[in-house]
Amino acid sequence: MNESRKIAGKIAVVYVVIGALWVIFSDRLSLIMAQNDMDVFVFFQRYKGWFFILITGILIYLLIYQRAAKLVESAEELRTKESQLQKSNQHYQSLFNHNPDAVFEITREGNLSALNPEGEAIIGATVSELKGNPLRFLIHPEDQKNVERLFNKALQGNPEKFEMKIITKFKQERLLRCSLLPIIVDERIIGVFGIARDITHYRENEEMMIASEKLSVIGQLAAAVAHEIRNPLTSLKGFVQLMQVTKKVEDSHLSIMLSEIDRINLISGEMLILGKQQDIVFAHEEVNDIIKQVLVLMEAQANLDNVEIKFNPDETGPIFVNADQNQLKQVLINLMKNGVEAIEGSGLVNVVTYKNESQAFIKINDNGVGMDQERIDHLGEPFYSTKEKGTGLGLAVCKKIIERHQGTITYHSEKGKGTTVIISLPLAR
Repeated sequence: MNESRKIAGKIAVVYVVIGALWVIFSDRLSLIMAQNDMDVFVFFQRYKGWFFILITGILIYLLIYQRAAKLVESAEELRTKESQLQKSNQHYQSLFNHNPDAVFEITREGNLSALNPEGEAIIGATVSELKGNPLRFLIHPEDQKNVERLFNKALQGNPEKFEMKIITKFKQERLLRCSLLPIIVDERIIGVFGIARDITHYRENEEMMIASEKLSVIGQLAAAVAHEIRNPLTSLKGFVQLMQVTKKVEDSHLSIMLSEIDRINLISGEMLILGKQQDIVFAHEEVNDIIKQVLVLMEAQANLDNVEIKFNPDETGPIFVNADQNQLKQVLINLMKNGVEAIEGSGLVNVVTYKNESQAFIKINDNGVGMDQERIDHLGEPFYSTKEKGTGLGLAVCKKIIERHQGTITYHSEKGKGTTVIISLPLAR
């Protein structure tokens, strides 16, 4: 409205100014003509009004044309921007509606403002049922505090990635891998975008693969363990036969027999723990203790293959991590077993632990045949194996387990000189 008044006022002022100038100019010109030539004076008086209309018409036309051209140009720019905005909105809607992941928009207060069809399918409820309501009731109680903490961090401008369990409308538990992204408009964070993928079935498949590989490892260790147990059993049988003949019990013999029984019990106990199907439980674990327990089992295979396993724990003291002990043992058994099998004839496998301010490290080194870089690049891929009869699942399982522990596993090898594997895990807080 103000802009319209300015334009109208500008035209009126121009018209008044032109009229005033014309009156002054025409009066002076009329006086001059009246003195010199009466016929010219009469002609001028007759047509001066038409001259005024012509001049003012031309000037007003130019003024209006100039302003109208700007208005038409602005309207064209506006139409172009509207077209671009519509295309951008269609792109956004396409990305939102046809995304294979669940996409949801949450206000600063934690209430749902938008949800795509994939999100509706995962939750089992429509956006109309959920819009305007807080999503806290969907989150599994054990994850609510952590999700709330990460949501607040996203509101401060920090994108977050995490996994959480939800309880659907039909009371089913689903595991989601989520990302939270701040929504920034005019340099203000007005809410959070969430992107979630249902990984329930992927996790179940991972567990099946890990369990399958565990059974394979146990089967391969069984022969070596049986051989290792046979030695103390032979000693026990010999002492029992000696007692039957002599009818005497020697304290020294009893001490040896008890020691051999304890060894059998230790080895069989470790095998039972490794073979038992257990839930994943992360706990405060000491790395060096886990390695010592694994060495009890690996010593049997190492003896059969004429390989020595040395363990050098960190001299600065215990190293604590948050880990599932059973799964970490499975990783260590796989890697030590690979090191033993890579050695032709007699050899040595070194296991070393150390740490820095935030990470714990386990280094397993062997002086076996080694590998070239092409093979190293494919390690950890399912069904890729450097062994003649290998399945290729062993290192793939190791990689999955270490990633689940928020750690990394790297390989360094040189043909003919051996291989070094380094596991990195976050220190327990």
